[in-house]
Amino acid sequence: MAEVITMPRLSDTMEEGTVATWLKKVGDAVSEGDILAEIETDKATMEFESFYEGTLLHIGIAEGETAEVDALLAIIGEKGEDISGLLDGASAAPKADEAAVEEVAEATSETTTQAGSALPDGVEIITMPRLSDTMEEGTVASWLKKEGDAIEEGDILAEIETDKATMEFESFYSGTLLKIGIQEGQTAKVDALLAVIGPAGTDLTGVDLSGGTKPQATSTAKAESAPAPAPAAPAKPAPAPTPSPVSEAVTKGGRVFASPLARKLAEEKGIDINRVQGSGENGRIIKRDIENYQPAATAAAYIPVGQEAFDEVTNSQMRKTIAKRLAESKFTAPHYYLTVEFDMDHAIASRTAINSDPDVKISFNDMVVKACAMALRKHPQVN
Repeated sequence: MAEVITMPRLSDTMEEGTVATWLKKVGDAVSEGDILAEIETDKATMEFESFYEGTLLHIGIAEGETAEVDALLAIIGEKGEDISGLLDGASAAPKADEAAVEEVAEATSETTTQAGSALPDGVEIITMPRLSDTMEEGTVASWLKKEGDAIEEGDILAEIETDKATMEFESFYSGTLLKIGIQEGQTAKVDALLAVIGPAGTDLTGVDLSGGTKPQATSTAKAESAPAPAPAAPAKPAPAPTPSPVSEAVTKGGRVFASPLARKLAEEKGIDINRVQGSGENGRIIKRDIENYQPAATAAAYIPVGQEAFDEVTNSQMRKTIAKRLAESKFTAPHYYLTVEFDMDHAIASRTAINSDPDVKISFNDMVVKACAMALRKHPQVN
């Protein structure tokens, strides 16, 4: 039986979506879990996977077109199946995505009701939201409000990093931010206690805030909320560094204002987003700023031969998910390996000549990686 797929609601504030790319075409076989299309929401471009198996019989929204949530996106069924009735009455077709959203809303409502039974009047518990179908945990990238701030319905509370993107999370309540349950840099499961909002001056001492599980701190989590003992005063305080004019133009309170697409492009191009001058509203960095960015000529730091330096960078939620899926593919799919022999005489001679420079040190592995990169740029379909 044919199944109607509608435009999914991929974020709480999403009202319409644009099909950036179709990864399947009409007539293609589709398996459960296959990526059907890339959909651009109001926050990010996300992959949308199929929950059904069969043949893609109809595409309702072409690439580049925008449609409202629940509009007919595609129809999947058996090859050659008659879908004329579904095309005529697509609006009456079952909406799996809407049902899933309702289930999540009901579960969240039940959690809030249970936790709110012992709460003072007007106090609301906010838990870590499930911002994607595959999200199991999230990391608080930054808080845009602090404890004691007044909150209005619709205000952006924090930026939350999921397994797919970093998304803004807005408040559904008005009041005062009484408590922050997950600090910046900390990772917690879905439904963990994220924050508490209520009337100003409400005393939460002795109040049961078990509306969520305890967050687990990552290796790079920021300092605990308890204040650390004050260090001894230094004999001679170091002069404060002078902030660059670019950083002042695009930051406020330590936060860089940039669109998710601009952040993604900057990461792919290896650009330090703090050095980019934004041309959007209020200095916000947008896509064209990254595309037109010209780095200033700076002298690279000299590292003597024989010494190593490194920066430890914590994996993002997206990278964690990629690693998890890669490991799963190793054990769930059959693998085979191909080998080929090369004459490396010229490579050996080239490496010897290059390493004759005392400031340069390369290995055969470096040369192989470089060759692979050049081959993939020449034949991108292999990647």
